[in-house]
Amino acid sequence: MPGGTIDPDRFGELRALHADGYGRNRIAREMGVPPVMVSRTAEHLGLTFDRSRIQAATEARLADLAERRSLLAEDLLEDAEKLRRKLWEPTVVYSFGGSANTYSEEHVAEPPPADKRALMSTVATAIDRSLKLVPAEEASNLDSAKSMLGSLGEALAAFSRAEDEREAEQADGGGEG
Repeated sequence: MPGGTIDPDRFGELRALHADGYGRNRIAREMGVPPVMVSRTAEHLGLTFDRSRIQAATEARLADLAERRSLLAEDLLEDAEKLRRKLWEPTVVYSFGGSANTYSEEHVAEPPPADKRALMSTVATAIDRSLKLVPAEEASNLDSAKSMLGSLGEALAAFSRAEDEREAEQADGGGEG
């Protein structure tokens, strides 16, 4: 028997877990042995692991994560839009000052420049983060559009040449008759 396999007394346990559809790592956890021992023993016993279920689960998990990133990116864009609107809305400017640390406030038509700069920085950060979560259309989409436009241009040029030839034939045929 090859070295590094599970004790032969436990082959039945491995076969049963394998028959239940457990993957290599789960069998290793259940049996309390390293995954490499499960792999070697399974190979020795002629058992294989169907990775299609693992692949499907991984793809489903990746799709779920992509959806969550998309939703988060959407929320960040909404936040950016709300913050951007504040650039032009009436606001309250306040301060604490004087020897008595007195509070004072003033209602103004729009935030002062320093506050606008801070808002714009926050807006830019929110937009940047949303684009990192879900990038804008990829360059491949741009290449596809360029390719389609190129094909359309070639088709229009061919049509135009065909029309020119047809008109020339009609002109030649009309002059001979």
